[in-house]
Amino acid sequence: MQKPSVAYRTGQGVMYKSRIEPFIDSRFSPQYAGRVHLILTSPPFPLNRKKKYGNLQGQDYVNWLSELAKPLRKLLHPKGSIVLEMGNAWEPGQPVMSTLALEALLAFLKAGDLKLCQQFICHNPARLPSPAQWVNVERIRVKDSYTHVWWMSPTGRPNADNTQVLKPYSGAMLKLLESKKYNSGKRPSEHNIGKTSFLTRNGGAIPSNVLSFSNTGNHDVYLRYCRAEGIQVHPARMPLGLAEFFIRFLTKKGDLVLDPFAGSNTTGAAAAKLLRRWAAIEADENYIQGSRGRFLSLSAQRTVA
Repeated sequence: MQKPSVAYRTGQGVMYKSRIEPFIDSRFSPQYAGRVHLILTSPPFPLNRKKKYGNLQGQDYVNWLSELAKPLRKLLHPKGSIVLEMGNAWEPGQPVMSTLALEALLAFLKAGDLKLCQQFICHNPARLPSPAQWVNVERIRVKDSYTHVWWMSPTGRPNADNTQVLKPYSGAMLKLLESKKYNSGKRPSEHNIGKTSFLTRNGGAIPSNVLSFSNTGNHDVYLRYCRAEGIQVHPARMPLGLAEFFIRFLTKKGDLVLDPFAGSNTTGAAAAKLLRRWAAIEADENYIQGSRGRFLSLSAQRTVA
């Protein structure tokens, strides 16, 4: 297996050419121990069929992911977070879902002695209908258009600030704030809403744990760069908005963000844009070369061979 090496650097981060396992045992790893504020990544999904970007199957996947929990935790700041985006899996040849992703999550939490802070849903309204056999051909299922995103930490109170991810107020909420009139009192749910609970301007609305990103931009800088250079585009890119959301929510400017399955390095690009430091690990040379294009528009770029 090839030794880990530096693929390129920018003013705020570094891309390593390596798989995560040899990187952990390499000379590069100790500098990150206890210093990473956020591990944000989308590991290969536990699919029941092989993809070009590589994925394990069945119990092998569960074992592999859980064995990474302890070494990844060692890289974390004491109040840092791990955020994993995990897709759904279906049983081969059957219109039933696999529990493999959930089994892998539970094994990862247990092996790393981690606390599950919150579950998120990442909805992609533009995702193509799948699984095709059950949705398009036999018409016995609806399309699978979301992934789970799991936020975990060694502590129940990791660094987090939801004021950094507020959404614009809706038209109805703006009218309510202007009118300064609200139907307070006890609800059927037994919640007792005070007279001023919803009449304070807080700069925006608190988002829910259901996030929506299309990830269909055909003209973004990454795709333009790959096409111009004849580089293979990564087929399973993390939405940029998803990376930006968690980086804003769970880190501050200058904090360190790590992606151990970087792919096209959406995480690194989002971190650099938000003035965080970043480190990324990716084994595929094509994906590494394509990821360079994400930094062409950033003034902090300092790429080296």
